[in-house]
Amino acid sequence: MTEPKTPESTTPVVPLGKHQYEALSEFRYQLRRFLHFSETAARDAGLTPLQYLLLLHIRGFPGREWATVGELAERLQMQHHGAVALLTRCEEQGLVERRRSDTDRRKVEIHLTATGARHLEHLAAMHEAELRSLQSTFRVARITAFNDDA
Repeated sequence: MTEPKTPESTTPVVPLGKHQYEALSEFRYQLRRFLHFSETAARDAGLTPLQYLLLLHIRGFPGREWATVGELAERLQMQHHGAVALLTRCEEQGLVERRRSDTDRRKVEIHLTATGARHLEHLAAMHEAELRSLQSTFRVARITAFNDDA
């Protein structure tokens, strides 16, 4: 068994107080709870969690209704070839389609199909409802305890 790696930094480490550990623990707990809900909802809708995220990132890309493979790989925090494989599976299921850019023929745009949009609308509505139900407990502001004196 290997020892856990410790971050090496030139910045002095200030020990955290109990309140800050509690805030970090609560934030991670609520985040994991939401992610578990999301993964389960995607699977119940017949998608993998990554397929749902792909659809979300296409529709949610700032300023337009499509994204490139590289942009999606970044959003999904995965390697380019992994994003290509995911896109291929989604394309085979009729969720997305690749289109050559009208302005730059070297660029491929990834668009949602009507089927992909329907899946996304259903799941996004469920996610919004879940976030609303967590408003009193899942508050990013709780992590500000790291800025408070312990």
